Formats: sequence, structure tokens, C-alpha cells
Amino acid sequence: MIWSTGLAGLAVGLLIAVVTAPVGVSGAVFLLPVQLSVLGVPSPAVTPTNLLFNVVAGPGALLRYRREGLLRGPLTRRLVAGTLPGVVIGAVIRVFAMPGATVFRLLVAALLMPLGLWLIGRTLRPARPARSAEPSPRAVTGLALVVGVVGGIYGIGGGSVLGPVLVGRGMPVARVAPAALASTFATSVAGAAAFALLSLTSSGDIAPDWSLGLACGLGGLVGGYLGAHLQPRLPETALRLLLGALATVLGALHAAQSLR
Repeated sequence: MIWSTGLAGLAVGLLIAVVTAPVGVSGAVFLLPVQLSVLGVPSPAVTPTNLLFNVVAGPGALLRYRREGLLRGPLTRRLVAGTLPGVVIGAVIRVFAMPGATVFRLLVAALLMPLGLWLIGRTLRPARPARSAEPSPRAVTGLALVVGVVGGIYGIGGGSVLGPVLVGRGMPVARVAPAALASTFATSVAGAAAFALLSLTSSGDIAPDWSLGLACGLGGLVGGYLGAHLQPRLPETALRLLLGALATVLGALHAAQSLR
């Protein structure tokens, strides 16, 4: 049973990362419902397990983007500066204020469904050039802080939510994706460490499922590298629609699960 669960996690992590890495999403957003519904990881341990996946899987795509020189620039620094403290705050909220899975899923559904539909609408019917100004540096950092808190609660590191928001505000996917993944990796390291420390002082299923998280992460490591390799070969419109569709489907999935 342990081997079969590990192999399943490896395969799921690989497939998810191949699809999500080109748009700056780590894949943890889709791994979470699989952990809850299929692999049986308890809540809130599912959140640090997701963060562990990000830590192991992240370097695959980041290595590819680094070779192409896409990790340099102020956007990456601003996202990390905002999401890093936010994810620690989110971890504390997740353990002490939101242990139940139902409220957790409703929050995710309320966040991602409108975000995904908005991005699809912006892509199919783009705004006039005069109204599509990018957000200011201060706004990006502030948004990253808020999203970092949500990411710490959800176990996605924050970059997976920032990606759709920034792309919807007019930034190109090729610029946002590497920065979002770098932010996700950095905040996932901090978030996983925060949960590990909280597990020493609190009762319940707080520590990550180490074996499953590592198995899923190894799959994501390979899948993320392959997905980042595919990104330059995909048109911008297709990447935007894919990102919006991923967010919408994930939100709908969580809404359906929370209403059962």
C-alpha cells in the first residue's frame, strides 16, 4: 500500500507539473484535492504536505527558467518580499483558526473561480490599451503580502494565485511565470518550516506526510522542468486561457466537494 501510494503520488505530481509550470503555477493547487479525496491525507496536514511538494518540485522549472535568464528582475524580488512573511502568517491562521476542511474549500472556491473566469474574459475580450496599465511596484508587493497569507493557508506558497492576478492586469505570462514560481518556492520553504515548528507545540495532524510529499515532489521536479521547456513554444493567448481554466476548474472542484 505504501509503495502504491508513493507511485501514485509520483505520477500525479509529474502530470500536474507538466501542465501547470508553463503558466507559473507549481501544481500544488491541483495536488491538494487529490491528497484530500484520493490519497487520504488529513487536514490540516495536507497544507504542509503541499508546501513540501513545492519545495521538492520547484527547482525543476526554476532551473530551466534560470538557464534562459528569466529569473532576474525586480518582479521576482517584489513577489518574494511580499509573500515570504505572508505565508508564515497564513500557516498560523491555518493551524489555529481554520482546521476544518469545509471552510478551507469554500475559501479556495470563492477565491479561484471568479479569478479564473475574470482572466478568461480578459483574454477573450481584452481591454483597450489605454486601460491596461500594469500595477505599481508598491501595489505588487502589497498584493503579494495578501496572497502570501492565503497561500500559507492553502499550501500553495502564494505565487499560484499571483500569477492569474498579474496576468489579468496585463503582464505577459512569460514574465510572470518565472517570478511566480520563484516566489512559490521561497515561500514554500518558509511555510513548511513554520508548520514543522507548529507541529512541535500543537496537537493534531499538523506535520506534513513526508513520504507522500517527497514522492509527489519528485514527480513534480521532472514535470516542472518539462513544462518550463514547453512554455516558449506555446502562444500567449493559449497560456492565458490555460491559466484561467485551471483556476476556474479548481475552484469549481472545491465548491462541489465542500457542498457534499
